[in-house]
Amino acid sequence: MEQRVLSILVDNTAGVLSRVAGLFSRRGYNIDSLTVGVTADPKFSRMTVVCSGDELILEQITKQLEKLVDVRDIKVLQPDNSVNRELIMVKVKTSVSERQNVISIADVFRAKIVDIGPESLIIELTGAKSKLEAFISLLDGYEILELARTGITGLSRGADDVRFLR
Repeated sequence: MEQRVLSILVDNTAGVLSRVAGLFSRRGYNIDSLTVGVTADPKFSRMTVVCSGDELILEQITKQLEKLVDVRDIKVLQPDNSVNRELIMVKVKTSVSERQNVISIADVFRAKIVDIGPESLIIELTGAKSKLEAFISLLDGYEILELARTGITGLSRGADDVRFLR
């Protein structure tokens, strides 16, 4: 099974997220990750959708998305020609004696400590999925109280593939 990252430029209108997600659910396709945000032009939003399937299914997903009225542009973000990032926030249970060890792990990954409480701390980390997974695995000896992930967001490299809409 192959994974594909789609960068979808859509009209910034009510219901567009529901229509895109509905396309996936009606056809029995799964969304592995979904992020949405308004672009520099407030008339448009960018959705980054990560989906899995064989080549035929992934092509079918792209073709079906192109048929939606709200969809203005679709790019397949190739791993070697795009920059993809994800954000995680991890709340780790720490005693005063363990705290410095957890902070040292965070420092190695250039993570930020965004909150410290009497019995826990919250760490924010941005990076490629592999970096985040490696960080989480190093926290294996500590109790993770909560974890939140944004999902992947990305852009293609360079200026050659930029599309301007009016």
